[in-house]
Amino acid sequence: MRICLLVCALLAIFGTGTARAHAHLDHTEPPIGSTVSVAPHELSLWFTQKLEPAFSTVTVTDDQGTPVDQGEPQISGNTVRVGLKSLGPGTYHVRWHAVSVDTHITEGSFLFIVSGP
Repeated sequence: MRICLLVCALLAIFGTGTARAHAHLDHTEPPIGSTVSVAPHELSLWFTQKLEPAFSTVTVTDDQGTPVDQGEPQISGNTVRVGLKSLGPGTYHVRWHAVSVDTHITEGSFLFIVSGP
């Protein structure tokens, strides 16, 4: 009985690890909040876990809210890539929604700036 209580207490304190398994955004290209002089042709996002392609999305818009991505993102493992239309100088908004293969949901947004052609 004492061993069972000890194991339960340790699990409550340290958890099992799986309950915290969410696909968090690790890094992006272009980097979050960056200013790039050359407009990218593609946006890439890397997550901390593999994603469920059917339920994960990313959209890129300009300051007026006009979509500048080329539609459906390509998702492979923990990486999301989406093509971009020809971007001029300006601020671009990225919104993402990620569902990890263990069904946990994360979402967020960030900006990047194109300073030149």
